[in-house]
Amino acid sequence: MRWSKVIALAVIALAVALAAMVTASPIFQNYQQTQKYLPFIKWINLGLDLQGGVHVVMEAKDAPDAKVTPEAMRQLKAVIQNRVDQFGVAEPVIQQQGDRRLIVELAGIDDPEEAVNTMVKTAFLEFKTADGQTVVTGKDLEDAQESKDPTSGAVEVNLTFKSEGAQKFAQATTANVGKQIAIILDGKILQNPTVQGPITHGKARITGYQSLEEAHNIAILLRSGALPVKVEVIEKRTVGPALGADSLSKSKHAGVVGVTAVLVFMLVYYRLPGLVANFALIIYSIIVLIIFAGLNVTMTLPGIAGFLLSLGIAVDANVIIFERIKEEMRGGKGLRSAIDAGFKRGFVAVFDANATTALAAGVLLFLGTGPIKGFAVTLIIGIAASMFTAISMTRWLLHLLAASNLVKSPKFFGA
Repeated sequence: MRWSKVIALAVIALAVALAAMVTASPIFQNYQQTQKYLPFIKWINLGLDLQGGVHVVMEAKDAPDAKVTPEAMRQLKAVIQNRVDQFGVAEPVIQQQGDRRLIVELAGIDDPEEAVNTMVKTAFLEFKTADGQTVVTGKDLEDAQESKDPTSGAVEVNLTFKSEGAQKFAQATTANVGKQIAIILDGKILQNPTVQGPITHGKARITGYQSLEEAHNIAILLRSGALPVKVEVIEKRTVGPALGADSLSKSKHAGVVGVTAVLVFMLVYYRLPGLVANFALIIYSIIVLIIFAGLNVTMTLPGIAGFLLSLGIAVDANVIIFERIKEEMRGGKGLRSAIDAGFKRGFVAVFDANATTALAAGVLLFLGTGPIKGFAVTLIIGIAASMFTAISMTRWLLHLLAASNLVKSPKFFGA
């Protein structure tokens, strides 16, 4: 017996056991408590179906002064994307459907109704003189930021004009000292102040808001620019946080039952190789979760399905190889020779199966949309990780086991 190999196996077994305990902690802990055991879990974004949010279908409409064209739809998508980005939503889904529709999915939104209203507002800003002349518009804006006046505490939106807009605003305020210049948003007068003197520094402010949040939403609209065409919401579906948490809980329990069944089957049917494969599967799960966190993957229900399917593929690779090893041992080969021959002969079948599955997942990734892409991404990541654990790690562990001379009887290998 080679004690160095035995000690190495013991250390590996202890490390994997600890990893298993950490990985299993989500079974017994809620999502927030789990983060202290698996800190990278908090870096994995949850999709609309797992943490709640809003799904909106909006349609562009023709107007006398703004027709729906492919260029207008590209501008509309860009403006909506700009507005959504201001919400700080992780991995929003914004995609065009047909010639006139946009689908928007926002996960983790606290106030879905306000978010939808902010997205579809025209946000056409005008500064008009008393005689109805428009002097500057939202197109002349460089920036808009909400703030509080340090002296009075009043909530306001501070505007900064582009160089050309600043010149026009300076000329307008110079020519209208003592007169009013109205600030109008979507046809509604926000303010109608009297010009006290020329404003030449290219800045203005809008006051009269009840809260900083209200000013923040207006600033978002002004920064993102006006919509190029009229938009109507034709479908709005809200997923509550409780429903998302219920979906996550059920998915977690289903995954635990499935993974436990696989681990038990591998251990009972393949014995020592099955135990080694179980160790590799635990490491595989942790590797995949770390990759998800590193790539900022948004996890959805289809994504969880892709992860569990890739887990099954990883097990399938071990099954193919272990059956080859058993055949070699029944043919009279020694343990080490049977392991080498089993991996050599089983590799082609394993590689072909994984390559064809990855090819199908690639098609879904490039041609699919939304949740379909999420499924494809998690499946491809899982396949890549399973090839490493099933081929390299499992083989190394089996070689280490054979070199330790702890077991020699074929019955321990299911043969």
